[in-house]
Amino acid sequence: MSIFNGKTLMITGGTGSFGNAVLNRFLRTDIAEIRIFSRDEKKQDDMRHEYQAKYPDVAHKIKFYIGDVRSLESCRAAMPGTDYIFHAAALKQVPSCEFFPMEAVKTNIIGTDNVLTAAIEAGVESVICLSTDKAAYPINAMGTSKAMEEKIAVAKSRYSRNTKICCTRYGNVMCSRGSVIPLWIDQIRHGNPITLTEPKMTRFIMSLEEAVDLVLFAFEHGENGDILVQKAPACTIQTQAEAVCELFGGKKEDIKVIGIRHGEKMYETLLTNEECAKAIDLGNFYRVPADNRTLNYDKFFTEGDEKRVTLTEFNSDNTTRLTVEETKAKIAALEYIQNELNGIANIAK
Repeated sequence: MSIFNGKTLMITGGTGSFGNAVLNRFLRTDIAEIRIFSRDEKKQDDMRHEYQAKYPDVAHKIKFYIGDVRSLESCRAAMPGTDYIFHAAALKQVPSCEFFPMEAVKTNIIGTDNVLTAAIEAGVESVICLSTDKAAYPINAMGTSKAMEEKIAVAKSRYSRNTKICCTRYGNVMCSRGSVIPLWIDQIRHGNPITLTEPKMTRFIMSLEEAVDLVLFAFEHGENGDILVQKAPACTIQTQAEAVCELFGGKKEDIKVIGIRHGEKMYETLLTNEECAKAIDLGNFYRVPADNRTLNYDKFFTEGDEKRVTLTEFNSDNTTRLTVEETKAKIAALEYIQNELNGIANIAK
């Protein structure tokens, strides 16, 4: 019997890449119902038809809820009967959030507060919030809004009663909506040079399956208020571009450097130095427990924390660095890439 046996799971932003990965993983299990909560009726309709064709015997388990995390009443309306929530709804594109930061505030910050408020009121058992490495030492609007999402989740966990709230933080998910690899494949097929921002830039990379694994690890092993991080490898953008060229017949010598875009870093951080002081090593993951000291300012003047672990900042420059061959193998293992190499059309999730 699985932990999802007979349970109802809601995925906010469920029509995205992560929601599709969860459906493919769990639809044929003993889970009772998966609720897709999002505001785009077209994507919901496309998803409905896709899964009716793909899994005709179990597609009835999927329930579609039109709603918006920006509306507390909308969140409340979808909560009755929900046991677990994977909160994936977010604005994730760095440039668009730079130009429209208040939109990131409304979705990533206020939206998270609404989901957690409604979940606590309804007695939902567990909520896992999906965050990003850009929330650690944020320099852009997207990262800042996701950092606030994490702060809200930790703060809410202090009085969430029987609702467990955790965050997961991870790096670039390969071939997710808006990611660079599908763009590069399209450029190669049209005979155009691959465009990249800065060859020496490093990024953590992981698959959608690994993203789901991290959320499940947090779901099963996280404690209230935790931030869970996977020990992901990284590579330079140049390495990733060369790997895609080798897989799809692109010309490495034609790679075109266009320069860093609005709000981009040279490297990303999964654990800050300050978080490393209290991070717990769980093998393939790190657990950052919540700071549950009370709001008693006197202690901040009279008491400190002398203990620090030897771990320092965990970033994409000091983690395991993949070679072109290793990166190519990781990319080639993705279902999206297999379908592309075999000429099977992929619908952008």
